[in-house]
Amino acid sequence: MAIREILEAPDPRLKIISSPVEKFDDGLKTLVDDMFETMYDAHGIGLAAIQVGEPLRLLVIDLQEEDPDAEPEACEHDGTKHTHQPVINDKRVFVNPEILDPSEDTGTYQEGCLSVPDIYADVERPARCRVRWQDLDGKTHEEEMTGMLAVCIQHEMDHLNGILFIDHLSRLKRGMALKKLAKARQAA
Repeated sequence: MAIREILEAPDPRLKIISSPVEKFDDGLKTLVDDMFETMYDAHGIGLAAIQVGEPLRLLVIDLQEEDPDAEPEACEHDGTKHTHQPVINDKRVFVNPEILDPSEDTGTYQEGCLSVPDIYADVERPARCRVRWQDLDGKTHEEEMTGMLAVCIQHEMDHLNGILFIDHLSRLKRGMALKKLAKARQAA
């Protein structure tokens, strides 16, 4: 496994429409492992293959809920000792996903994106959607998704179609977000 570079806006590769996955082989499994490692390293909950430069219809999600029954774990970051609640991983892989039946009722959630770091905005999306996808063995699955999972799958599927979450914002808000991103890059 390897941590890959995450492409950041305005990288033109993020506007590429991804191609279907045709080979369900060890290379695909390695890419998925790298994507999870990259996503965890960046403290994300979802990642599309195009975000690591691979224009394939592939995404990974792990909403990582805290485990209320586990004992808090001690850890040290930047020389500071503290405890945190262990998480329950829910690693999900979606190959060639498609939304079949988005609901007409919508919900608004504050979204962020690893390709648009430190920018957050409210985005309105269908509250529910039925999704069909393949797993790493090519087997087809279908599921009705709601809540954060519905938001995350729609956000990540946008990436497969060359759309960033800021593309859902008004022109003014999108411009402000990109200006803030450029300013943060200059300061770094």
